[in-house]
Amino acid sequence: MTSQDWFSKDFYATLGVSKDASPEEVKKAYRKLARDLHPDRNPGDTASEQRFKEVGEAYGVLSDAEQRQQYDAIRTMGGGGPRFQAGGPGGAGFEDVFSNMFGGGARPGAQPGGGQQYRAQGFEDMLGNLFGGGFQRGPQKGTDLAAATEVTFRQAAEGAPITLRTATGTISTRIPVGVKDGQKIRLRGKGRPGTNGGPAGDLLLTVHVAPHPVFSTDGRNLKVSLPVTFDEAALGATVEVPTLDGSRVRMKVPEGTPSGKVLRLKGRGLTTKDGAGDLLVTVTVDVPGKLSRKAKELLQSFALANGKHDPRKEFYKDAAK
Repeated sequence: MTSQDWFSKDFYATLGVSKDASPEEVKKAYRKLARDLHPDRNPGDTASEQRFKEVGEAYGVLSDAEQRQQYDAIRTMGGGGPRFQAGGPGGAGFEDVFSNMFGGGARPGAQPGGGQQYRAQGFEDMLGNLFGGGFQRGPQKGTDLAAATEVTFRQAAEGAPITLRTATGTISTRIPVGVKDGQKIRLRGKGRPGTNGGPAGDLLLTVHVAPHPVFSTDGRNLKVSLPVTFDEAALGATVEVPTLDGSRVRMKVPEGTPSGKVLRLKGRGLTTKDGAGDLLVTVTVDVPGKLSRKAKELLQSFALANGKHDPRKEFYKDAAK
C-alpha cells in the first residue's frame, strides 16, 4: 500500500543504499542503522529517535517486494518521470502512467474502441489517494504505513508487548507468540487517519528477531542442541536441559544414544492459545580436544575390545547404491 508522502521521501537515501540494492544489502544497512540509532543506546537524543523512526519506515517499504515496486513507480512519477498529460503525440496519457505503475501489462478495464473503465476505483479515487484527497468524495480510509522493528528472541518467543514510534505517533502492541524473523504483521487501524469520517489505515510491521545463542523455534516447538560426553551417550545418563524460563529439567539419555539423536520433552516449548509445544533436544557428543595419557590408554583398550564394530559398514553400502 502506498502513502501520498512517498513522493517526498527518499527511502534509499535514508538507508544509505543505491536504488538497485539487493534485499540482502537493504537488510544489512537497516540492521546497522537500527542498532546504532536505537533509543536504548541514545537516551534523550530526539534527533536519533527521529532517524530511528525514519529508518524503520524506510525498511518497512523497501523490504517488501510489492511495496518497493509501487514506491519506485510513484517516485518516478514525482521526480522527472512521466507526468499526467493529455494523450497524444509526445505526451504520456493516464493509461501510460498507470501502465508504468502497475507492471506495464494490459490496461485495466480496457474497452473495445479505446475507452477506459477502471473497475476497482475511478480516476478520482486514485488521484485522491496520490495527491491528498482533492478528488475524494465521502468517507475515505487512511493510507497504510510500513515500519520495521527488531526484538530479542525471548520477546518473540513470549509474545512480549512492544512500543513503536511511527509517522503518526507512538503505539503499543503485543507481538504474536513465536513470531518468525522477517514476518510481517498487520496492525489494523494503526495507519494514517481517514478523511471525511473514514477509518484509519493499517500499519504493516516487519519484525526481525535477533538469534539466541542456544534456542531456536520450529512452530510451537523450541529446539536446543545439548552437548554430552562420550560415556554419557554410550552408557546412558540423566542430564539437565535448560528451558526458556531459566529453569532446568532432567532428561534421560538412553544407553547407546548416537550424536544427532533428537529427544523430546513434552510441553516445554512455546505456549500459545492452541496449547504448548515441546522442547526438541538434539544430542551432540562432545569430543575432548586434548586427552591425558591415562585417558588415551583407556580409549585404546576400548578400541581393541570393540574392534569388530564398523560404524561405516551400512554407510558404504548405501553409497554404492
